[in-house]
This record gives sequence, C-alpha cells and structure tokens, in this order.
Amino acid sequence: MQHHPSQAATALKTESPSQPGHTPAGAGLLFLREEEFRIAQDKLFFAFRDLNAAPDAILHELGFGRAHHRALHWIGRMPGLKVGDLLLLLGITKQSLARVLGPLIREGYVEQGKGKVDRRQRLLSLTEKGTVLERRLFEAMRERLAAAYREAGGTAVEGFRKVLRGMTSEQGRKYLDALEAARHQKAPRILT
Repeated sequence: MQHHPSQAATALKTESPSQPGHTPAGAGLLFLREEEFRIAQDKLFFAFRDLNAAPDAILHELGFGRAHHRALHWIGRMPGLKVGDLLLLLGITKQSLARVLGPLIREGYVEQGKGKVDRRQRLLSLTEKGTVLERRLFEAMRERLAAAYREAGGTAVEGFRKVLRGMTSEQGRKYLDALEAARHQKAPRILT
C-alpha cells in the first residue's frame, strides 16, 4: 500500500447552514488525505465482494454472472422496462446486453413484449421463474445489508445513503429521486 505524506490534503468545504442554530453534518472543513480515500476504496471493494458472495454462488450454479443479476434486478424493479432503458441503466453496449438477455430469455427468466403504442419497442418483464430467482438473490443480499445496518445504527445508515448518493451519477440520482417521490405518495398519511 502506498502512502504519500507529502501530498497536499484535499479539503472539502460544506455550505454554511441555511437556518440559524442548525449545523449540517460534516460542517466546517473535513480534511481527507489520500490514505483515507485509499482505505475507503479498500472498504468498498471488500463490502462489494462480500455483499455479492451469496448471490454470486447462486448465479454460478445457473451459469450466470453479475451482469445477469443486475439485469434481473432492474427488470424486476421496473416491469415493462424498455430494452433501451436497460442499456442506459446498465451502462453497457447492445452487444453485451444481448449476451446477458439472451440466456435469461431462452431459459425462461425474462420475457419480451411489444409496446402498446409503439409495437417496435421491446418491453422486458420477469417471468414467474425470473421473479423467484430475483427474490432469492435479493434476500441473500438483504441479510448482509440488514446485519450491517443494525450494527451501524440509524444515523450511520442515513449518512451511508448520502455517501452512496454522492457517488451516483445524475441519471442514477434522477431515478432515485423518482423512486423516493413514488414511495412517499404510496405511504399512508397519518396527519392531514
């Protein structure tokens, strides 16, 4: 591991509070040296490896990989997803998507339908078999996430969500914002 003590620290400034008496998390200067970024990257790599270990084993038994998992996830989250939108979400080429979708369709995990307005559109949905597999993969990941959330506590989980959002592209943020808005609309209203 390389350590560069002579490198200048990276200073991240936060905006001043908009309300008197309110101090946002991380207010003031937060100095992060290269080694702190390296450690954060190490933690992300280990967390990603360990979070995906159980789903990877399930996928391996079926001859699938992580790209198949991501496709199943997004198709499951958005039934009737356009192929072009899946391309954008995954950030892969049409050729790569064909290698992922082909086996999922042939083996009965994903089905393609035609658009109601534009019959040229190919809309993707999970079959019952695909729904069962996606749920199994989700539950394998949920266990690790739930354990980590319990260990960290609510404040840390909220901070973690903010960090993840900060690392997400504008396209991803738009999706997350729409998901959050839809979630709040479905929530029961306690107060009018």
